[in-house]
Amino acid sequence: MLQRKVIAYMMLLTLVLSFMPWSEEEAAAQGAQTASKIDAMLVIDVSNSMDTSDKDKIGNEAMKMFIDMLSSTGDKVGIVAYTDKIEREKALLEIRSETDKEDLKHFIDQLNRGAYTDNAVGVKEAVKVLEQGADPAHEPMIVLLADGNNYLNKNGSRTQAESDQELSAAVAAAKQKGIPIYTIGLNADGQLNQNALADLSKQTNGKSFVTSSADDLPQILSEIFASHQKLKIVPVQSMTGNGSYQDVTVNVPNANVMEANISIMSSQPVDLKLYDPSGKEVAIPDDNVRLSRSKSYSLLKLLQPAQGDWKLQVKGAKKDKIDINLVFNYDLKLALDPIPSKTYKQGDKIKINAYLTSNGQKLQNDALYRNMNAVLHVKDLDTGNSVDLSLVNEGDRFTGEFEVKDKHEYELKVRAEEKSFYRETEPVKVSAKPATGAGASAQPGASEGEVNKPFPMWIVYSATGGIVLALAAAFLIAAWKKANRGFVGQMVIEVRDENTGEKSHPQYKKLNAFKGKCSLHQLLQLAPEFKETEKMVFIPDKNDRILLKNGSNGTIEKSGRAIDASRGLELKSGDRVTVPLTQVDKTIWIEYIV
Repeated sequence: MLQRKVIAYMMLLTLVLSFMPWSEEEAAAQGAQTASKIDAMLVIDVSNSMDTSDKDKIGNEAMKMFIDMLSSTGDKVGIVAYTDKIEREKALLEIRSETDKEDLKHFIDQLNRGAYTDNAVGVKEAVKVLEQGADPAHEPMIVLLADGNNYLNKNGSRTQAESDQELSAAVAAAKQKGIPIYTIGLNADGQLNQNALADLSKQTNGKSFVTSSADDLPQILSEIFASHQKLKIVPVQSMTGNGSYQDVTVNVPNANVMEANISIMSSQPVDLKLYDPSGKEVAIPDDNVRLSRSKSYSLLKLLQPAQGDWKLQVKGAKKDKIDINLVFNYDLKLALDPIPSKTYKQGDKIKINAYLTSNGQKLQNDALYRNMNAVLHVKDLDTGNSVDLSLVNEGDRFTGEFEVKDKHEYELKVRAEEKSFYRETEPVKVSAKPATGAGASAQPGASEGEVNKPFPMWIVYSATGGIVLALAAAFLIAAWKKANRGFVGQMVIEVRDENTGEKSHPQYKKLNAFKGKCSLHQLLQLAPEFKETEKMVFIPDKNDRILLKNGSNGTIEKSGRAIDASRGLELKSGDRVTVPLTQVDKTIWIEYIV
């Protein structure tokens, strides 16, 4: 039996190896087939001073607008509300439906104020959550909204020096992990330390914003979303409401637009009508039209909209100022043909050929290139000087050449842009420095015969035997581990009272104290009112996942739908389920995080 399983592992390994990309170019092509996503941590200062600088809680509205602008599925969002401690926290939640977005926005609405401020606390926690739960294929980011400097409890043991040291360590970790920190400083009282916030952003390649009015926050959050996605905000129209419908033209420039986010910012609600390029009225909402409303904005999201001029009719209150902006979301990347060599001589010319790709394939829609310009950004790594060289738009690609001027090392990167977005290729390094020392020769001392000598097959046989032994050992170890498997990670549990709508603070239940299995009732500390959960059992599974088996008559819901978990429902980090109780009017919210 063991021998058959080992042979099966070998066959599987051979199959996997046959499909693995071995060159850098093939590996890059594999990675380009998936559109990038966002893993965002929203970090909010909820100290009492915010009652003055943002008395209408526009900051909360702006954070909600940011969530609404995210893709309909795939992005992940977490929330940290802090004072001089973590007041409330929402672990990274993968957005799979509009219900998930509403849950995140509801969480923001429930945030309360508290005394004192320690910015290091919020930033450190956000970095930790992204380090533990971010998807390596996603683009992580932190958005920090604060209104002032630290205000520590004089009777506490925490010192400003300790806070500064903790913040410095968190920023260093963010920089090392490639997590940009976007900072928004509310400077209502003029006391904000703008330089401190700007430094956080500069160190991590983020951006810093400062405003004295909370009314600017929705626009700022739009700019942060666009900047992180390499998009541009397209101003559509500003108007003053007159109590009647006013026409606004929204141009969808090409068929590669995945989503069009139309933000309508106003102090009072607006009424909307929408007509597609053929002139047909489109229902709001519809399968491909999503509408989100809040106190200070309305957001219309068009999914895969048809190319052409859409007509939006907006009816606002008389004399109400209305600003309308547009942010597109594209499934596009900019690819650069491989540079033939990494080493050159002074005077050599390097051919440049770059083009757009969609879903890993070269873009066939030549119309998108018409309004685009591209440059080759060259940075001299020895002097630090940079120059942009214009490239030729060939209609379906961008071409040009770079002449090596000096015996230096260079970094090359192509940037292409039009009015609604830009894209950049990954930087490529080339060197024109002369080779020195023994390492200058590719194979020092090797003769032509030695270079062409056939590869010794004994190495292949030894390696194959080693793999077989390693797989056999791995199988035996895996079998032993399965029999003694323990939990990893923790459960975040919240209980909502359906009569009052109030939700408890999140409780973090470490799972590593259990082996084999544990019940939901155990995690709820065996409280009598939750007795009906004693047959809802968690079992550790492979790959840091768990199985939730429901042996009770109760219901388990996921994304608003009842799930049959009698045979086991697999949960991975970030998955969330709810358990509506029948014996008491309460609902248990459960999130598994590793």
